[in-house]
Amino acid sequence: MSNATPTPPQPPQQGPIQPGTAPNTDPSTSPAPKLHVVSIIALIVAVVGTVCAMIPGVLIIGWILLPVAFVLAIIGLILKGRKWAAIVALVLSIVGTIAGVIAFFIGAANVVTDAFDEIGDTTISEEVAGDDEEASAPDDDATMEDDDDAEGSDAQGTRENPLPLGSTVDSDEWSITVNSVTLGATDAVLAENQFNDPPADGDEYILVNVTATYIGADSGMPAIGTGVEYVTADGVTISGDDALAVAPDAFDSMAELYTDATVTGNFAFAVPSASAADGTLAIRAGLLADKVFFAVQ
Repeated sequence: MSNATPTPPQPPQQGPIQPGTAPNTDPSTSPAPKLHVVSIIALIVAVVGTVCAMIPGVLIIGWILLPVAFVLAIIGLILKGRKWAAIVALVLSIVGTIAGVIAFFIGAANVVTDAFDEIGDTTISEEVAGDDEEASAPDDDATMEDDDDAEGSDAQGTRENPLPLGSTVDSDEWSITVNSVTLGATDAVLAENQFNDPPADGDEYILVNVTATYIGADSGMPAIGTGVEYVTADGVTISGDDALAVAPDAFDSMAELYTDATVTGNFAFAVPSASAADGTLAIRAGLLADKVFFAVQ
């Protein structure tokens, strides 16, 4: 029997590491990929751009930053590293752009609406019988609401509560006063011009005397800037053009008026005889002004 001592096992020999070759390491011990700085910048720019795009005063900054964030996010997706920041930046840049466009159009619509409302503002003043001074109607210089909103309300100047004759409505450019209404004026209208059409059976002509004063800064023409109509008791609107008739002392709608110039004259309307006194007059003191209603008597 041999008394030789057993040789312990030797570790496996590793060959020399070749230059440029990575050492054989355990994958579980490899460092996790990091966020690339481009992705971080893209996310920051996208957040700031989205916030700015929603604020009217600085939305132009948002419109500049969001495309930049979009491009940086694309670059971040191409570069090595964790992708979540680049993905969030990409989505946020798209969503922020859409939200910014919506916010812009909402703001633009509000500006246009405010401008129209300002142009269409109509104030009412009422002449008090026997008094030389002009007294304001309830709610001094109250702005008339849109005709559809005012319909059915108790506000003065509506069909249900028309202004009395002699009242005046003003806009930024025109001041309109309804002086008087003459019922049963068929004979006077037909005598004015031999070519005037007689009213239909059951109708009669009435004359509405109106004074229009241009109070704007330049000049205006009543045919463009104002409107006078008759509304029957059952709600049918009748314009002066519905009947071919020249009124006595006709209102000159084509006159060009400069500041503080005035034109006065009559409008002729063919209206139902049975309810002529029960209708109302719809006066518009400006191209975009609200209609204000006057009593016929």
